Amino acid sequence: MNRIFFRSFVFALSIFLFAAALNAQTASGSLSGIVTDSTGAVIPGATITIENPVSGFKRSFTTDSAGHFTATNLPFNRYHVTALAAGFSSSAQDAAIRGAGGNTTNFQLSIGVASEITVESDDMVSNNPVSSNTIDRNLFDKLPLESTSAPLSSLVTQSTPGIASDSNGLFHPMGEHADTTFAIDGQSISDQQSRVFGNPPSTNIIQSINVINGIAPPEYGDKASLVVETTTRSGLGLVKPTGTVSLTYGSFGTTTAAAAIGLGTKRFGDFLSVDGVNAGRYLDTPEFRPVHDHGNNFNVFDRFDLKPTEQDALQLNLSFSRSWFQQPDQFDQETQDQRAQIFSFNIAPSWTHTLSAKSLFTIAPFLRQDNFHYYPSKDITDDTPVTLSQSRRLQQAGGRGDFIFTSGINTFKVGITGSRYGLAESFGLGVTDPTFNPPCFDASGNPVTDPSVTNPSQCAALGFTANDGFLSGLAPYDLSRGGQLYHFQGTAPIFEEAAYISDTIAWKNWTVLLGGRFDNYSGLSSRSMAQPRLGVSYTVPKAGTVLRLGYGKFFLTPYNENLIVSSSTGIGGLESTSATPLAAVPLKPASRHQYNAGFEQGVSRYLVVSAEYFWKYTDRDFDFDIVVNSPLAFPIQWQKSKIDGLGIKLTVPNYKGFSAYSSLGHTRSRFFGPEVGGVLSNDPTVNTSAVFRIDHDQAFQQSTNATYQFHHSLYGGFTWHYESGLVAGAGRDDLLGLTGDQQAALKLTCGSQAATINNPIIACAPNDLKTPVLNLPAEGTENDDKNPNRVAPRTLFDATVGWDDIFHVKDGIKTNVSVLATNLTNRYAVYNFLSTFSGTHFVSPRAITGKVSFNF
Repeated sequence: MNRIFFRSFVFALSIFLFAAALNAQTASGSLSGIVTDSTGAVIPGATITIENPVSGFKRSFTTDSAGHFTATNLPFNRYHVTALAAGFSSSAQDAAIRGAGGNTTNFQLSIGVASEITVESDDMVSNNPVSSNTIDRNLFDKLPLESTSAPLSSLVTQSTPGIASDSNGLFHPMGEHADTTFAIDGQSISDQQSRVFGNPPSTNIIQSINVINGIAPPEYGDKASLVVETTTRSGLGLVKPTGTVSLTYGSFGTTTAAAAIGLGTKRFGDFLSVDGVNAGRYLDTPEFRPVHDHGNNFNVFDRFDLKPTEQDALQLNLSFSRSWFQQPDQFDQETQDQRAQIFSFNIAPSWTHTLSAKSLFTIAPFLRQDNFHYYPSKDITDDTPVTLSQSRRLQQAGGRGDFIFTSGINTFKVGITGSRYGLAESFGLGVTDPTFNPPCFDASGNPVTDPSVTNPSQCAALGFTANDGFLSGLAPYDLSRGGQLYHFQGTAPIFEEAAYISDTIAWKNWTVLLGGRFDNYSGLSSRSMAQPRLGVSYTVPKAGTVLRLGYGKFFLTPYNENLIVSSSTGIGGLESTSATPLAAVPLKPASRHQYNAGFEQGVSRYLVVSAEYFWKYTDRDFDFDIVVNSPLAFPIQWQKSKIDGLGIKLTVPNYKGFSAYSSLGHTRSRFFGPEVGGVLSNDPTVNTSAVFRIDHDQAFQQSTNATYQFHHSLYGGFTWHYESGLVAGAGRDDLLGLTGDQQAALKLTCGSQAATINNPIIACAPNDLKTPVLNLPAEGTENDDKNPNRVAPRTLFDATVGWDDIFHVKDGIKTNVSVLATNLTNRYAVYNFLSTFSGTHFVSPRAITGKVSFNF
């Protein structure tokens, strides 16, 4: 399709949708109804309970004087709804909330004695053809989250099958690197959401999350291995103001403060959240004990709702976040003081207009921005082995509009989305350590640090040995040998447009999602693609069983973070040994074919088992490369990838105070060279058929949580994590080249000799090198595909105990206290080792945190 025509079509359709009606694309809907007796008379004061036993969602409402009730801000899901009134028998119905439009469920109660209504296995499973799992605030609010700087990412990792955890709260969904879209009240954000890239949403603003880990429906594109649909908290419909103020203090001087207040009526609502954290261990560190790792963040969020009529609703989401943190150092970087600061804001106004009970229009504009600044030490010679600086801005202006129409068994959706990314990047690099890239070695094998020796051709005349691995491309930027700083500065606009259509067909026991999407991308490179999507589910009658199959084609765009500089360093990057590097190689959009098959099984009301196997074949898959152990990452692209894996989740809904879940996953992630992009090294002219397991690959991981509530006040929870180990970025041959401090951190030994900071191991038989944090194949057996180097398996335990409403003040403030602990056994382990994406990072030592909250 001609790109000019496509953009004109998208623009014209946007104007049409805006002129016809405006509506925010949200991830929540509403449910209303009337409660009457057998004669048709209304019943005021009846209690309506809406719950999803699997997600943990549960809310109660009371009918007004006209017997009417309305529940708003319900996350898309299936619900069990019960009605109860004095002198009448109870009644129950199921309701599915799948769109922003209103849903109606009426009750007619007969005179009698109320009886307990049980939840059956059919009420526990979803017939949605798209596999997903939902967690409500009632469930996740008491979970110990491992990441201080990115708790939302930790929450997604712990609760979703098929995800391998990584350092700093990052994760690898379904064998990919951060290939995730966060949909905040329907606003899709596909740029990375972590404190080392941008400022993620605070968990203080979240009511519920629904994580799509199956074939994403057509409204989601770009990065969709995982879609995290997030519903924020709202004040609309509140009877009286409610709020929470909480304070925590724990290990490493970690202090958090959070306040939230919601107020409103049936027509008006406002929810305001303010929170922040200050920690002595803010990011995961290259040492087990934190060194130079102080950081803090501050977040403000406000959601304003207004319903001037029954058909219209205004909503405005505003957020601002700031974070500041030091770059964690090693013990041998005593004077280094690199640090970073990030500013983010988001403005998302919207207006909802319901045309009829069966149709509505949607449009949602927004403006968001991340500003990332990375500062070197005041004296750049204190930085080792390199000094780094960066200033990066990512501004996204865009919007989304769609039209939804229901007719009989069909629910149609057609829509458009468009964004302009304004990218601006400034980046500096210089080598400060003369041993980082030495031209020569002396007779003892030590690097020659003489600043006058700048080329291997000088070595022989001086009695030295030339360094065969010398990187001539870095020589101009070696400050220890008279070089100058490398400095890059650039700007670029990126345009993305898409149109999509889908039809969800519910016929008897079948549900079919049939649709497609067309994307156009114009930036440093250009590409367009049509993408069919198909999902089918079949519900086995009276068995509590749902079977699923799915297929999707996906259009993946390059990561925006550092995209300009990564596409501008030419063949070989800054390490190029060529005297005349070739022209820059911009990263190009990728294409993927994905197949899914799975099932969901309810066992009475006590257990739900869901499983999904996936196969993904991607042409031009993406990852990141870093500079040493810094948080500065640069997008790279491989020729192709083949990924398959399995995700399983077992959920025990709340039964007499006990609830539990277990998320399990297995992934084989095979990538094929060559590589393009990045800053330091790449070469698309070699290794064209090389296959390897990338550092997203992990044989098995699981996270199990069990919680028990005693007498509605005291509770205790326990979490068990196991990870078999991600692929490591290096092996035995690289261990002897590490510094003494790096070897000591790995607890490296050679026989009876243990490495120390001042006495590294410089010679050892390969099979005699041992470290408890790595799982390295025996010498001669390592294979990048079949038997790669890996991080050693690790088992971590977390726990929490708490007491809700300790003072039992009626109709007053409820005071809750809790104690949370992560890594109870103080396990010494690493997330990754010399990873091309993030370097080397250790899990946190044991951390204990006390929390007190006041709720009204």
